[in-house]
Amino acid sequence: MKLYVWGTGCGAGDLADHGLEISQVCAFLDSAPLSDRFLGCPVLRPEEVENEEIDLILVASRHADAIAQKAEELGIDREKLVFLKNNWALTDRNRDYTAAESVLDPRYLDGVRAPHHAVRDPLWTEASPLAPRDLENDYVRVRSLEVLCRGLDEVPGAAAELGVYCGGFAGCINALLPERTLYLFDTFAGFDEAEAGGDNAGFVQAHRNTGADRVLRCMPHPEKIIVRQGLFPASLGRLEERFALVSLDVDLEESTLAGLRWFYPRLNPGGYILLHDFHSPRLPGVKRALRRYEAELGVRLPAVPLCDINGTLVLCRNLELNTK
Repeated sequence: MKLYVWGTGCGAGDLADHGLEISQVCAFLDSAPLSDRFLGCPVLRPEEVENEEIDLILVASRHADAIAQKAEELGIDREKLVFLKNNWALTDRNRDYTAAESVLDPRYLDGVRAPHHAVRDPLWTEASPLAPRDLENDYVRVRSLEVLCRGLDEVPGAAAELGVYCGGFAGCINALLPERTLYLFDTFAGFDEAEAGGDNAGFVQAHRNTGADRVLRCMPHPEKIIVRQGLFPASLGRLEERFALVSLDVDLEESTLAGLRWFYPRLNPGGYILLHDFHSPRLPGVKRALRRYEAELGVRLPAVPLCDINGTLVLCRNLELNTK
């Protein structure tokens, strides 16, 4: 059976880390590949594969609409596509599992047949600057960001993201806060090898598929972007800034702790830190980092959990807390 995976990002990495035998994959497909290999397999453009050569394609990218359209243009049979990310839809995008049943192990089929469905938009989003594709990866996370940004009018300060990856969430911040400077902190080359360790090879390799230039092309207001490339906190240089909103999304414990130590004291009252992956069982270091920081302060920080995919925790800065 000829099995392909469409995507070379975190979704594809997750497949490898959760039991998919990579030896079964003929190739990974990517319309704009950054490398010709992914997890030891060739990376091809979709145009390079004939419909007759395909038994099944696992679509492991959040850009489901664009991929469905591209597949139709290339004449790829619709029933050969199984979409693994149904995060922004009210109906199951997968209508036919016949091809999947003949190729996949039954344990994968159970997960594929349980798509995630999003809620309908509230009325206030009619004037939203966000594009539909901004919502495809994690509807709750992005809409929650929009609500928070709408309440920052009286909170001064810049915005920042530590852990940018391909820039999808940073692009949403840039769209929602177009008048504010947005600092982007990332190596733009993947995790620090010493901190990441040797586990979750697919997850680690997927995060190498980025670059500062690629991220800047995703920004609706690139003139407001300041890129600080390198390992944090060395990438700070002599930066002295106050912030209204910060996204911390570095996945690992020590990097998260470094971000909390630097950003929280510089968060203006009324501002927010969005601590991504706080409730993710796969990334327990994020929660440990917050508890370590709270132990250093001797106080439990005010926070509100979100029900997004990886359990963001929104830290709120009040007037009373004095951090040194």
